Amino acid sequence: MSPTYDVIVIGLGGMGSAAAHHLSARGARVLGLEKFGPVHNRGSSHGGSRITRQSYFEDSAYVPLLLRAYELYDDLERATGRDIATLCGGVMLGLPDSRTVAGSLSSAREWDLPHEMLDAKEIRRRFPTLAPKDDEVALYERRAGFLRPENTVAAHLQLATQQGADLHFDEPMSRWEPYRDGVRVHTAENTYTAGQLVFCPGAWAPQLLADLRVPLSIERQVMYWFQPKRGTDPVLPAHHPVYIWENRAGVHVYGFPAIDGPDGGAKVAFFHKGEVTTPETIDRTVHEDEIRAMADHLSGCVPDLPGTLLKGVTCMFSNTADEHFVIARHPAHPESVTVACGFSGHGFKFVPVVGEILADLALTGATRHPIGLFDPARLIDTVLPH
Repeated sequence: MSPTYDVIVIGLGGMGSAAAHHLSARGARVLGLEKFGPVHNRGSSHGGSRITRQSYFEDSAYVPLLLRAYELYDDLERATGRDIATLCGGVMLGLPDSRTVAGSLSSAREWDLPHEMLDAKEIRRRFPTLAPKDDEVALYERRAGFLRPENTVAAHLQLATQQGADLHFDEPMSRWEPYRDGVRVHTAENTYTAGQLVFCPGAWAPQLLADLRVPLSIERQVMYWFQPKRGTDPVLPAHHPVYIWENRAGVHVYGFPAIDGPDGGAKVAFFHKGEVTTPETIDRTVHEDEIRAMADHLSGCVPDLPGTLLKGVTCMFSNTADEHFVIARHPAHPESVTVACGFSGHGFKFVPVVGEILADLALTGATRHPIGLFDPARLIDTVLPH
C-alpha cells in the first residue's frame, strides 16, 4: 500500500486542479487522480474560452465568490506567467424584463458593481457587430471578459506539482471506502489511503457520487467557431464584447470575440439546448442541422458571424434541478469527504475560488465563503425537469 496522504483529489479538471493547488499550497500532502491525461478535452474544461462576469443574473449570492475569483485569477497569472483572463467587456442582452437583463441589473445594483444600461441604438453604435431589436436593451459590464480554460487548468496543475502534490494521470479511481479515520481509494495500479477525499468528477458525478442522492443530468453541448462574413477585424476583442443574449422565447446564445486573431474565428454556442447524454455515449460529431440552426439564429442578432464554420466541438454540462452548484461536505460522510459537482454550464469562472473553498472544507470542515446556496440537501431525491 502506498504512503498515506492528507487529501486525495478525484478529478483534475477545472475544480480538481484548483483544489490540488490550494491544498498543496497550505502544506497538505496531496494525491490527485485523473481518468485522462493533463488538460484533456473529454470533459468540460476545454474549448479555448469561458465567459467571466460579475453582474450575475443567476443569483446575486454568487457575486462575493466572483469578486474573490477575480483576485485569484490575477494571482494565478502572476504566479505562472500564463494568459488566463482578458477583460474585454461584456453585454447581457434581451428584453428589459428578461432574466438575463433584469437579473444582471439586480446583482449590479445590490453589490454596487460598475455597469451601464444601453438601449438598442447605443448597443448598435458601440458594438456594430450586434443587431438588437428596437425594444431590446443590454447591461454593459466593463470588467466582463473571457478566461482560457486550458491555461487555467495547466496553471493550477503546474503550481500543485511545484508545491509537492503527486498528480497521477490516466489512473481513474475504481472504488473507495471509509478506512480507519479516513478513506481508502483503489485504482487498477494501487491502493491509497488519506485522511480526506475531495470529489471533482465533472460529468462522471452520477456514477461516482450516486450515494449523494442528488440527481444530475449530463447535457451534450456544442461550441462553434465561425469566420465572419466581412473579415475578422470587426469581431476582434478591441471592437466586440463577450455577450449573453436571451431572445423572446427564452433561448440563450453566448459568444466571444475572435480571441486568437484573424484565423481563429469567433466562438458561439447555445446555452442549455442540448440532449441528455453520458460521458460514455456522447455524440462528438457536430451535425449539419446543428450548424444550420446556429447560423440561422446568429443571422438575426450577430449578422456578421454566420459565415464559414471553422470548427465545432462538443463538451458536457452537469446540471442540477435548479442549476445551482453542489459544494459541501458529503452528507453521508461528513468527516472525510467533500464534493463539488453540478456546475450546470456556468461554473468555470468560479474555478479558483471553488478550489479555495474545497481546501477549506477538506482541511477545516468549514469555509468563510458563502456557500449555503450549494447545500446538496436542497436537491436530495428531487426530480429533474424534462
